[in-house]
Amino acid sequence: MYKPFFIKNLPKAVKLFLGVFLVMLSIGYFTGLAFVAQTEASSPQGIEENYNGNEDQVDPHVLKFKKSSREMLTIIHTHVLSISMIFFITGILLWGTEGSILWKKILSIEPFISILVTFGGIYLIWMGYMWVSYLVLISGILMTLSYIAAVIFIFNDLLRKPSSS
Repeated sequence: MYKPFFIKNLPKAVKLFLGVFLVMLSIGYFTGLAFVAQTEASSPQGIEENYNGNEDQVDPHVLKFKKSSREMLTIIHTHVLSISMIFFITGILLWGTEGSILWKKILSIEPFISILVTFGGIYLIWMGYMWVSYLVLISGILMTLSYIAAVIFIFNDLLRKPSSS
């Protein structure tokens, strides 16, 4: 008979390992967000300036130049791969929780859509489609909210007592 895998039923040492991993992953994730905030790329105008530069402004606070095609490929390549792995791992852990199937589907699939919209949108901004900066901002927010919700669901199960067999 099929018995589903649940994180809450893992040995304490494995739960501790997963908890420490999620803390470290979250530190890395939110450090990345702090970097985005520091580069002033947390507004539509800031996103546009970050990739297309601001050298046309009279007196910019920080002078930025348009990214080269090589820089754009590097940024998109590294971010899509690394952020996809973050959400792949959290998705696997999320499916080990006792939460609703609907929420598991949403929280494990939505981040991949947001990755595509965010980094595809960044490329389109670089190509000159400035209106996409609003989609990039919204998808980035949704990605972060999905990450936070998934980690909360996972930690909730890590802290629960195992089921009696």
